[in-house]
Amino acid sequence: MNDIVRIASCRKESHDTKTFGFVMKGNAKAGQFVMVWIPGVDEIPMSLSSTGDTKCITVKAIGDATKALHGLRVNDVIGIRGPYGNGFSLKKNQRVLAVGGGVGISALMPAIRAHGADVIIGARNKAEVIMEPEVRKYSNNVRISTDDGSCGFKGNAVELTKEVISANSYDLVIGCGPEIMLYHLHKACVDSGIECQLSLERFMKCGAGLCGSCVMDGMRVCEDGPVFGGRQITKLKEFGRIRLDPAGAKVKL
Repeated sequence: MNDIVRIASCRKESHDTKTFGFVMKGNAKAGQFVMVWIPGVDEIPMSLSSTGDTKCITVKAIGDATKALHGLRVNDVIGIRGPYGNGFSLKKNQRVLAVGGGVGISALMPAIRAHGADVIIGARNKAEVIMEPEVRKYSNNVRISTDDGSCGFKGNAVELTKEVISANSYDLVIGCGPEIMLYHLHKACVDSGIECQLSLERFMKCGAGLCGSCVMDGMRVCEDGPVFGGRQITKLKEFGRIRLDPAGAKVKL
């Protein structure tokens, strides 16, 4: 579905991250994404951080498009295509651990709201921890990890995950974050015999499985993902190693 929408809300999550709300027709599943058009700048893929009547995207200002989006205000216009892709598949009575690295925690929020989960929020430092108050509304067990130890566990999210899963029994781990984090999170789940579902990221132009810019080992991240199961990920030889650049050339991660 294509919509021109007005920004209905804008909330600051940290010094460089904001959540934008907008009203869009249609349903969306936890883990799906939309293509966001910033007029006069670019169109980029963004995971949905809320899938209710008012849908949300949570945006870290790291490039031209995201910085331009940060410059918009309530009632400004953006374009939305989607939602696209496969989301998380959670069953009732599963005990779930959600692991979000950086802004990746925002993509897990719809699943956390709907299902509940134990949660690990990973960040480089205390200033980059986002969405903790929102997460605590839906989870009774929230742990924070920071690389520098300025908040919570000193170390990365995967190190904390290993500690948590060794002390608890989980049916499923869901995760989103930098690919190097997800690579090691997948390995930790395999080593522990725990099923996982991870939201992967690749460069996307169309979002609908047509252009091939997001292909990984023959799988289209936009169409076949962005959420992949652990068994699927095990077969992806390029995961954590190789991606396509905007020109379609393979580059090492």
